[in-house]
Amino acid sequence: MDLIEAARDALSDAHVPYSEYRVGAALRTADGTVYTGCNIENANYSNSLHAEEVALAEAVKNGHREFDRIAVASGARDGVTPCGMCRQSLAEFAADDLAVVCDEGDGETTEYTLGELLPNTISEGTLDDAERNRR
Repeated sequence: MDLIEAARDALSDAHVPYSEYRVGAALRTADGTVYTGCNIENANYSNSLHAEEVALAEAVKNGHREFDRIAVASGARDGVTPCGMCRQSLAEFAADDLAVVCDEGDGETTEYTLGELLPNTISEGTLDDAERNRR
């Protein structure tokens, strides 16, 4: 099964009673293991979980720290990309060259790198630089 198919399969588990906007993600580790996630909404919207972060959490929980590709699909097949929060979460564990594949529907995809979607990310180095500059 390819990553887009795995992301689409994850859509069926989404809990979206408020937006009715289903999102699925499939994250591939450096060793080829795939973890999926779906969005899980909460009446307190800020407590909702995004598909990408659910997949990332499952992978990290299972000991993975290196990733090479993620696919994202929505029920609308609209080319959805990870939001800024998910991009930053991915950047904690993945390099700028992480492939981000977005489902456009009808077999079409658009591919970005994480660095294209999130240039100048906040990183450990950013925090170290800020600490040095405070001294």
